[in-house]
Parts: sequence; C-alpha cells; structure tokens
Amino acid sequence: MNVQCFQHVPFESLGNIEEWIALRKHRLRMTRFFAGDGLPKADDVDFLIVMGGPMSANDEAIHPWLADEKKFIASAIRRGVKVLGICLGAQLIASVLGARVYPNACREIGWFPVRLTPAGRGASFFDAFPDEFSVFHWHGDTFDLPPGALHLASSAGCRHQAFSYQSHVLALQFHLDVRRDDIAAWISNGAEDLKHNGPYIQPPARLIGGDPPFERISSDMKSLLTAFEKPTP
Repeated sequence: MNVQCFQHVPFESLGNIEEWIALRKHRLRMTRFFAGDGLPKADDVDFLIVMGGPMSANDEAIHPWLADEKKFIASAIRRGVKVLGICLGAQLIASVLGARVYPNACREIGWFPVRLTPAGRGASFFDAFPDEFSVFHWHGDTFDLPPGALHLASSAGCRHQAFSYQSHVLALQFHLDVRRDDIAAWISNGAEDLKHNGPYIQPPARLIGGDPPFERISSDMKSLLTAFEKPTP
C-alpha cells in the first residue's frame, strides 16, 4: 500500500508505526506541515495516518494549513480510504465528521488504562487486546462522538478515547505508537504542559522512568494495524 503520514511537528514522528510499515513492505510518504510540504495527490494514497501535535484542531487561524488538511481527510473518508488518526489526528477526524473538539475537563499526560466498550470488544482490530490495558496519553482536548461513529474505548480521565466510522476510519485519542525516545522529545518540547496540576498528569520521571510497557504497546500497535489494514467489507 501507499501509506501517507501527516506530521504536524518534527518531534512527533510515526514512532513504532514506521517499523510496522517496513515489516509489511508498504511505501511510506510524509507530509510535514511544519516544513511547508504540500498535500499529496488523492489517488496516490491507500492508507492515511494522521499523527498528533500540540496545536488544537480548531487552530486554523494560527496554522492555516489545518483547513486544507481537514478537507483532504474528509475527502479520503468519503472515498473509502483507510484513515487512522492518533491524538490530534483523532480530533481532526472527529471535526471533519461534524463533531465538536474542545478542552477536556482535565489534561491526561502519562500512563493510564483505557477500557474497551462493548463495541470495542467486538471490533476486529482489538481482538488481541484485553478489556482494559495501559497506554500513553498526552492531550488536553477531547471531542464529541461523531454522528454514526462507534464508541470503542474510555478512560477515567476522558470518556471518548477511541471510535471507528464505517469500518475504514479509526481514531485513537491515546498512544500505542510511542517509544522512550519519543516521550523524551515530548518532555523537552512540552515542558509547559507538565507545569499544570491535575489528577492525570504524571511527572517526567514516571513518563520514561521505571519500566513503562514500550515493548507491549509496540506489539499492540502492530497487531491493531495489521487487523485494520485488511480490506473493508
């Protein structure tokens, strides 16, 4: 497949997703909005991955390219292209599907569990997952569930952690893609976020210290992607 990645800031890469792309021998192309890259040709994209970033999905006045990115995502969804959004990417998908994106009641930064809903337990891309599993979070915004979407997962700090739409669109508010070096880069670039207080903000030492489950989430990410890439019925 031709996999297109939308990257919003240089310090939020594909993480372990890039390992899966290489293993599956897919072709990867990057659109780096922070570097002024233009959008790809629509017909050249079989699988669109929209990554995270510190900006809001509503920040079109600050980042004008967000308007064109949203139009491209909406077009890809209408054409039946596989679309995966992570964190900001999930919020952008929610926005183009007509849902509201807004500040969550509290920030989530750290390792916290998410729990699958009944719809999530029935989703094929979560077949290898337990009902509850620990993931990495770094977000301040959330979204309403778009019309027609299936609510797949929740956490104590954020109700809408994942949804699917028409079987070819998947939005994950949480991260299975991160490696230790990725989180270290986020800590370096997101120091202001860590100054906030809240029940779901862990200190930097907890984010990369101890024994975070990097190996397990990498395996989970690859399992999810393999299931999600299968042809849509």
